[in-house]
Amino acid sequence: MSRHVAIVTDSTAYLPPRTMERHGITSVPLTVVLGDQALEEGTEISTRSLAQALQKRRSVTTSRPSPELFAETYRKVAESGATGIVSLHLSAELSGTYDAAVLAAREAPVPVRVVDTGMVAMALGFCALTAAEAAETGGTVDEAVTAAEKRAESTSAYFYVDTLDYLRRGGRIGAARALLGSALAVKPLLQLDGGRIEPLEKVRTASRAIARLEEIAADRAGAAQVDIAVHHLAASDRASALADRLRARVPGLADLHVSEVGAVIGAHTGPGLLGVVVSPR
Repeated sequence: MSRHVAIVTDSTAYLPPRTMERHGITSVPLTVVLGDQALEEGTEISTRSLAQALQKRRSVTTSRPSPELFAETYRKVAESGATGIVSLHLSAELSGTYDAAVLAAREAPVPVRVVDTGMVAMALGFCALTAAEAAETGGTVDEAVTAAEKRAESTSAYFYVDTLDYLRRGGRIGAARALLGSALAVKPLLQLDGGRIEPLEKVRTASRAIARLEEIAADRAGAAQVDIAVHHLAASDRASALADRLRARVPGLADLHVSEVGAVIGAHTGPGLLGVVVSPR
């Protein structure tokens, strides 16, 4: 290959495998620690196994990829012909993945731009896809980074969880907020804000919360041309029904992806998660 700017992301982007293969996007896996077992996301632990472990209240934690794994990835990508690399990762507020990538980039055999997208799940995936499309049309490293950053700025992500307990256990939301939600018996809606998971609204029942999630996503999409992703964990029927309703409500819908989140995000949200990513083109 005579080009090229290569795109690297991490396993929390949840891009469909065929899409990654088509656009030559490389993924570096995060790790889920289940009891005393360290398992790579995407290959060594299924979401079903994760959901069962969480329901049994087994110890589940997550960890970033090592700088050494990033260094090996950058070396292999360079050997495949890349003359530059754009490495796009989940929010540094949620994980040390970005920091590990920065350390590895210093010793890479080709220039590497590491980007904290402030995103996660398909909000990150859409950024990686946009960067890959820019590179495929001859874009430079800087142009691919700019395209990804613009996509991130316009992308919104909203989440419904059955309980804040898993986010509290993982340190992703304050204990006081989690306890308040439990005490009031509310169903929380959350959003990505400044790279952090922040409360958006409190709704009294699950059905009302999901209806409100749909309304928020449809309002955010408006009439613009948008891509949407609907994520879930152990809630496939809810996710499919929500996707169907969004197809009917969003006039500018371009692509709609429905997928179960991987083990890393699932470990922090718990079964019952529904998420909607709205990403204008």
